[in-house]
Amino acid sequence: MRRLLFLVPLAVVIALVGVLAWPILEGRDPRSLPSVLLDKPIPPFELPGLTADGSGLSAGELAGRPLLVNVFASWCAPCRHEIPLMVRLASEGVPIYGIAYKDDPAATQAFLAQLGDPYRGIGVDRDGRIAIEFGVYGVPETYVIDAAGRIRHRHVGAMTEDVARRTLLPLLQELSQ
Repeated sequence: MRRLLFLVPLAVVIALVGVLAWPILEGRDPRSLPSVLLDKPIPPFELPGLTADGSGLSAGELAGRPLLVNVFASWCAPCRHEIPLMVRLASEGVPIYGIAYKDDPAATQAFLAQLGDPYRGIGVDRDGRIAIEFGVYGVPETYVIDAAGRIRHRHVGAMTEDVARRTLLPLLQELSQ
């Protein structure tokens, strides 16, 4: 009987390891975070801009052509790493729009002044409500939006050259045809 009691914790540990290892053994990327909004329209929104007299960003501006929407913040370390790449992509003609997530507009302005501004338009999501409606888990996240205003892809984490060249740009190209 004592031996059986000793085996109960071992069985629990084995079961827990099995549950946690299942996605890896099944071949799924454990870092991927599926979005229920894929192939669905972006949520309706209208956000203020960085300045009181500056234009903000609305859902209507994100329809009509394939583009990227990047959710970022000045306080986000990975956002600092991806901005130079995004500035390069924007200089190549890639349309990128930004949503400043739970950030002070003055801090966002300083961030962009220091690192570069790749965005054609920026909306300030002070309370994070719009980001939640997009399904954002944390910043940075980048979305590919098609011409009809539907979310076609979601990249979680800092954009890298590899992600941009292998996934995001080919998808934008495909959606442009």
